Amino acid sequence: MRLYFLGIGGTLMGSLALLAKQQGHQVSGFDKALYPPMSEQLAATGVKVFEGFEPKQMKPTPDLAVIGNAGLPRGHEAIEHVLDNNVPYLSGAEWLGNTVLRGRWAIAVAGTHGKTTTASMIAHILDQAGLDPGFLIGGLPGNFEASARLGTGRHFVVEADEYDTSYFDRRSKFRHYRPRTLVLNNLEYDHADIFDDLAQIQFQFHHLVRSVPGNGLIIAPTSDRNLDEVLKQGCWTTVTRFGPGTRRRIPQVDPELTGDQWRARGIAPDASRFNVWLNDANVGAVSWSLIGRHNADNALAALAAAHHAGASPESAISALHSFAGPRRRMELIVDRPGLKVYDDFAHHPTAIRTTLEGLRAKVGNDRIVAVVEPRTHTMSLGTLREDLTNCCVAADESIWFRGENIQWNVAEIARASLVPAKVENDIGALTAKIAALDEGTKRPTHVVIMSNGAFGGIYERLRERLAPA
Repeated sequence: MRLYFLGIGGTLMGSLALLAKQQGHQVSGFDKALYPPMSEQLAATGVKVFEGFEPKQMKPTPDLAVIGNAGLPRGHEAIEHVLDNNVPYLSGAEWLGNTVLRGRWAIAVAGTHGKTTTASMIAHILDQAGLDPGFLIGGLPGNFEASARLGTGRHFVVEADEYDTSYFDRRSKFRHYRPRTLVLNNLEYDHADIFDDLAQIQFQFHHLVRSVPGNGLIIAPTSDRNLDEVLKQGCWTTVTRFGPGTRRRIPQVDPELTGDQWRARGIAPDASRFNVWLNDANVGAVSWSLIGRHNADNALAALAAAHHAGASPESAISALHSFAGPRRRMELIVDRPGLKVYDDFAHHPTAIRTTLEGLRAKVGNDRIVAVVEPRTHTMSLGTLREDLTNCCVAADESIWFRGENIQWNVAEIARASLVPAKVENDIGALTAKIAALDEGTKRPTHVVIMSNGAFGGIYERLRERLAPA
């Protein structure tokens, strides 16, 4: 088939194009702009991509148009061309559910935080176990060369996003996936541009819970009130729990649905080491390069999912020792004797806080500077401004960048911040300010740049400016 992807540069749509190419389809598509690593992955596999849309790109008429949701409303010239010319079309999520996931053992990872990292862990564990899973991950996993592959095994790991599907389908994407194994990492209010309140997100999550078969498995944290409220709305599947500390009795909707408990004990201050307990048995110890209590939780969820898919706890724990985190999750991009700069895909105040707390536990009294671009729809609207004032408390200071899409005065955060804070509006000046941190100080400095976007090319600027002589 000839497939044309609208919005091909996004993490989901680009990954779907990779899967379609692996299926043997003729694949092309457009986006308003394309950036690494997705642009590099598409080029490496021979997918034809265009920056900007022109009708001639869809000549001859494709057999199917696959439509994303980012920047593609009614009125967009590509959408109008598809409708006016009666081109068959599906949303990206629906295409994935119907074409790739149907007939596979889908392992879906949902939640506000940790989806990319946890999905990457599960795929790596199953791969190391020789199960050759397929996967689609919303980032570039460190242990694989691409963000998506079909695989030859029966399992398929998918990062399950609650954002809506397309202009014509306002359901969450994950409602198309119908998983047999469902990981619910956590749940907080997010996506203020499409959800009015937490209850609307919980409504979507409960529909996801309703899609898991009775002989499947739901994996949820031991203490997340928002997720517990979802499960109490109705649950027909065994629920396995994960979390730190000692084993404890956890209220379930139905005692017959109570599953295993996975716990982390003996956790190192930076969570780079911890023991794993399955119910009342110590099944091994994780020692790895990741840091932060949140990643210990991600690991427990991944171990539970892999165990359900057939990997033994011992082999799964062993696989985590060689796990390399996905790109843009505390990815070290500058490493100089007195200055280290990290790229982190922080998209929510909680993610900012837990990431900085993990780094603080690792580096002790070293200087930490948080550089934050509140770029997501939720943060750019100012919905979580109160939480933003205290999310950088583990840092010594913070710098807030006000991009063009921000609809409120970022200086409010700087004035109310619990640590010294400044606001910057110019990428060049911000780059120079960060580079200057490498000069005139004997205290090691760690700069964490936190954004879910390209941040005006600051990463490339810093790499060039601070490259070894």
